[in-house]
Amino acid sequence: MARYGTQFGPDITFHEVPRCDWADPGTFAGADVVVLGAPFDGGTSYRAGTRFGPQHIRQASYSRAGGARPSLALRVDALRDLAVFDAGDVEAFSGDAERMVHDLRHAVHALAAAGVVPVILGGDHTIAWPDIAGVAQHYGQGRVAVVHFDAHADTGDVEFGSLIGHGQPMRRLIESGAARGDRFVQLGLRGYGPPPDTLEWMARHGIRAYEMTEIGARGLDECLGEALAIAADGCDGVFLSVDIDACDPAFAPGTGTPEPGGFTSRELLDAVRRVGYELPVVGMDVVEVAPPYDHAEITSFLANRVVLEALSGIARRRADARDGSRWDPRQPLLDDRRRDG
Repeated sequence: MARYGTQFGPDITFHEVPRCDWADPGTFAGADVVVLGAPFDGGTSYRAGTRFGPQHIRQASYSRAGGARPSLALRVDALRDLAVFDAGDVEAFSGDAERMVHDLRHAVHALAAAGVVPVILGGDHTIAWPDIAGVAQHYGQGRVAVVHFDAHADTGDVEFGSLIGHGQPMRRLIESGAARGDRFVQLGLRGYGPPPDTLEWMARHGIRAYEMTEIGARGLDECLGEALAIAADGCDGVFLSVDIDACDPAFAPGTGTPEPGGFTSRELLDAVRRVGYELPVVGMDVVEVAPPYDHAEITSFLANRVVLEALSGIARRRADARDGSRWDPRQPLLDDRRRDG
């Protein structure tokens, strides 16, 4: 099995972190996080192009070479406070979805088993199935909760005659036992689906889905707090899956299935930062960035920052665990109380 697939565009790493080989743990010894690309868009049902997502997410940076990237909000530099490596792209031929699922799951499991947090750059949302299943293979079936930001539930069954596609990964995960429906929370759903029979299947399996109307009525802070409490209960870790179309297409136009009425970029960044800080994140993916439909790299920059915000939350969580403090977002930037316990 090939360790790397074609990288579309320049041979670069995420914010210039060191390169490694996911199949050789010695190349990322001491790592906290390994970034892995999954340039697959063979599961799309509308606009393709997400195969170019990993490279555009990697190169969406205005920072100087080797420069620091400290978070103003969290007072950490995730790429220095955490040991982060980039394993390049897994071979992901878009004409063979079954092979992609197998190969990507193998790579993600190898990373999780080595004790690192895999961060997978998609690719369409088909990849969430092997991503989460690969992590669960290490931590245990049903032991990893899922926090899922998306405009769509992705709980369809058979589409276009196939069980594999970007509208079906969450059903495959729950049916296989890799993830538990009652520890599966979704935020940002809206639009004109899924149909009643799929909603009934979701309810029967205990999925908690927060539609945008509910979030608007109750407030994101309240809904997110409730969702995180569900995810944290009785599991050994949490996987964060972010479909960039959770955001309104005004903020993320470069995506395959845009749905108006979503989060602002600020809301999504605040939310994933909170997930990284409050929960034991053991894996993450960012999917559905389709650069051919983007404008001025808006969507690629947002996806890049989603990763940085989540990693910054993880770094702050670990720092606070070491020194017994707690980050307080209400304190002014130039106030030392911001990190007091």
